[in-house]
Amino acid sequence: MQMTLKIRRFNPEKDAEPWWGEYQFEAEPTDRLLDALNHVKWYLDGTLTYRRSCAHGVCGSDAMLINGRNGLACKLLLKNLGSRITVEPMRGFRVIKDLLVDMEFFFDKYRAIKPYLITNSPEPDQERLQSPEDREKFDDTTKCILCGACTTACPSFWANPDYVGPAAIVNAHRFIFDSRDEGKEERLDIMNSTEGVWRCRTIFNCVEACPRGINVTRAIGEVKKALLFRKA
Repeated sequence: MQMTLKIRRFNPEKDAEPWWGEYQFEAEPTDRLLDALNHVKWYLDGTLTYRRSCAHGVCGSDAMLINGRNGLACKLLLKNLGSRITVEPMRGFRVIKDLLVDMEFFFDKYRAIKPYLITNSPEPDQERLQSPEDREKFDDTTKCILCGACTTACPSFWANPDYVGPAAIVNAHRFIFDSRDEGKEERLDIMNSTEGVWRCRTIFNCVEACPRGINVTRAIGEVKKALLFRKA
């Protein structure tokens, strides 16, 4: 198929404003968008910059704005995107160069919710057991790959970058509802803060944007409910 890839380019070292680069070339309909970006970089313009790693939808490093919606370049086939594709960096993050964005602020919020098992009770003689029913409570939120697609699709985040954001809430949910964890109250305090879970306006963009199919809005709702029914 003959295709046109339109990419929003920006090099802060020499560009005063972002600009659009257009690239025409032949590609297979079953190629992924990441293959098309690689073609541009390897054969047409080696200065194009973007982030990629596993290329199999696991690491989440190639999340970007594709035809106006967030997605992973390695998971989307060209035949499903059309012959003219527009690619931009994710919204709300500082652009380092072209499609490469600064995610340090995003990971600061992730680290703030303490994304690890907290235990204060004595170590058991064997592993900490958990029933299948208790495991099911947070199964969905274990799928997060921290690509940032949900947070950068969120209008509340666009309006207020200090908002903790959907991805951090999803990862807080993963531990708040883990029956083995003993740090629930610490995380609920964080979620109940000024920039916490109450900033969510239930717009559902995060659900549509998540490449792992996580029901982000439901997870946010469950954290809100845990706060409402929290014992004083």
